[in-house]
Order: sequence, then structure tokens, then C-alpha cells
Amino acid sequence: MEQMPAFILVRPQMGENIGAAARAMLNFGLTDMRLVSPRDGWPNERAVALASGASAVLESARLADSIADAAEGCDVLFATTARPRDMTLPVHTPETAMAEARRSIVQGRRVGVLFGPERAGLENDDIARAQAVVTVPVNPQFASLNLAQCVLLMGYEWRRQAVETGAVPEDGPVMATLPEVERWAGHFEDRLEEAGFFFPDHKAAHMKRSLRNLWARMPLTRSDTQILHGALRQLVRRRD
Repeated sequence: MEQMPAFILVRPQMGENIGAAARAMLNFGLTDMRLVSPRDGWPNERAVALASGASAVLESARLADSIADAAEGCDVLFATTARPRDMTLPVHTPETAMAEARRSIVQGRRVGVLFGPERAGLENDDIARAQAVVTVPVNPQFASLNLAQCVLLMGYEWRRQAVETGAVPEDGPVMATLPEVERWAGHFEDRLEEAGFFFPDHKAAHMKRSLRNLWARMPLTRSDTQILHGALRQLVRRRD
């Protein structure tokens, strides 16, 4: 059975939009929905009413308290956003994002796509956990897309590119999973915190986000993270 990307709805605000997103997903054969802290709780009767036959997607949806928990098992994350951000990440259209997602899946990697809440979209801290950004080329004077519309566009591009992409050599490097990158990022941040690196205090959040963004956009292998962990531990031992 073909692996499919997980669609992760981050802090969705209305059950109706979750239901419409489920319907859009099932239109294109996608069933892996994950929900991060839906505002109106879960399960939600309005979501079922709007799903219009796609209730199976809602019934199997995974509920999580954070993006890290929702993205468990994913190796690559795409973040959908309509606005430029103060971080350096590859920027895709839905077409190129889903082409890249297919290449990743052929390589044995799991893919997740982040969708932000209806009112303001994903926050910078959310996007910093992704490896790439997806922006729809809409009218710049009216760039607002409904949550379900955005899900529909991504689902359509996934389905449209359903042709086999070919085999990938099996002797390539094993890429680091998202949890492995998260563990390294946390380890590095903790040691910098102890060393007083995040100064002054009012710049600390931005500095931490920039570092998370740095690791997220690096194609780190599992071996890379192991070497980095070991090197940092040795530096701390020598200091102590």
C-alpha cells in the first residue's frame, strides 16, 4: 500500500472547517489526519456534519497537544503559509511540494504537511519545525485561503502526481528522523542556555527559533546527529 503524507491541522478553530478538510482529503485518497489542540475540543459534532461522508477520516484522526507529538513518525515537514517569514527555508508551490513529498516517500521517509489555524495561520515557532514552506500563488491583495481550500489544493497535487516516480538506490545514507533532529536541537539549546548564550533575554526567543530553523532546513543524516551529540558532550566534559 502506498504511503501517504499526514495532514496536520494545527490549532484549528472550528469543527466545520475540520469536517470540510476531512472531506477534501478523502476526495484525493488521503486519510491520515492529525489534530493539534483544536479550539472547540474533540470529537466535534459540527466536524462530522460537514464531513459529508468522510467521517472515517475524522474517526481515525490522531489528537495531539503539540506539533512534535502530532508529527511522530514523520521525517519531513512542509509548512503551508501565505506570508513571508524571517527565516530561511526552501519555498514551494503545492505542485513542487508534493513532487518533493513523493520523492521523500519513495526514499522511505514519512512526510507531514502543517496547516495553520483559520484566523492567523501558522506561527513562526510552528514553521521553524518544518524543512520547507508551501505558498500558494494567490492574489497578493487577497491572499486568505480557507483551511479546507488549502487542504484541497495540497490533496489535489498529491493525487495528480500519482504516477510512479521510480526506484531509489538502497545504499544511500539514512536520514535523521524528526524526533532525532528534535533531540539534537534540544540538546544543543540546553547547553547554550547553560553557557549564557541567549542574551539579552528579549532576543532569546528569536535566537532559539533561528537555531531550530537552522537544524530543520539541514538534510541531517542519523550519523550526523550522533556525531554532533558526541562532539557536544565531549566539549562539555572538557569544559567541566
